[in-house]
Amino acid sequence: MGSITLAVHSKTSSMLSPDASNRKIQNLQLEPKNFFASVSTGEEKPFDFFRTLFEGFIAGGTAGVVVETALYPIDTIKTRLQAVRGGGQIVLKGLYSGLAGNIAGVLPASALFVGVYEPTKQKLLKIVPENLSAIAHLTAGAVGGVAASLIRVPTEVVKQRMQTGQFSSAPGAVSLIVSKEGFKGLYAGYGSFLLRDLPFDAIQFCIYEQIRIGYKLAARRDLNDPENAIIGAFAGALTGAITTPLDVIKTRLMVQGSANQYKGISDCVQTIIREEGAPALLKGIGPRVLWIGIGGSIFFGVLERTKRYLAERHPSIQDSSKLK
Repeated sequence: MGSITLAVHSKTSSMLSPDASNRKIQNLQLEPKNFFASVSTGEEKPFDFFRTLFEGFIAGGTAGVVVETALYPIDTIKTRLQAVRGGGQIVLKGLYSGLAGNIAGVLPASALFVGVYEPTKQKLLKIVPENLSAIAHLTAGAVGGVAASLIRVPTEVVKQRMQTGQFSSAPGAVSLIVSKEGFKGLYAGYGSFLLRDLPFDAIQFCIYEQIRIGYKLAARRDLNDPENAIIGAFAGALTGAITTPLDVIKTRLMVQGSANQYKGISDCVQTIIREEGAPALLKGIGPRVLWIGIGGSIFFGVLERTKRYLAERHPSIQDSSKLK
């Protein structure tokens, strides 16, 4: 595309001053290099970085709360399916148990994840070659996941214990967990959480970003909200299915409390396979794929819509970015 455009403009280059022609040619030569970056950073690197960080916080927090509220009952069913041992029956009452306390954790966790992911991604996209942009997306997803885990893990521990009927309120859950298990009780299953969520975050965002890049190249335009939602649903459902065994292990370690049924990740896997069989590692895969697929659709749809809304509130910055 760049060479064709250059040929068209060369017909009129004789009508321009040499300096103007040189500037036009330089802009055309540089244009393809910025194609994969969603935020253009030139001489305004510090301002662009903090703006991207801020918009990531707002967009991520908004998307996280919307998804959690809409799909919490499905998540509750999935957790109860994974927590029950053997052929036990699950209870379908109190499907919104722990929602308020969970949102209090989801909001800052989602905001922190996207707030870290976006500027990290933009920085890496300027370092790695364009044909290796997947590395930037994978790495940024993992970095964002590590940052968000500091909030996600305590939130997940409290949420899942409330979902399985161990506690009736979030403040009471936090108080009793700390009193019986110490502060480390809020980070029960932290290793298994990272084992699940780091690959999940990295893979999901990489699939999403790569499909968007390919789609935009083919369509030669920006994606609309339904298209972002469909790509988000596919990325979420596929990643959710792949990481289901990791999710089962994480759930078992988090809900065991002070009983210490499992001594660690390895012991948990061996015990589940020995007592329940290997298929038990896929418990809850149906609700999980459904939940994350729909969640991915809502999350990425809301995320991109919010990012676009925030960008439109700074037209002067947006316009200057387009010229770079």
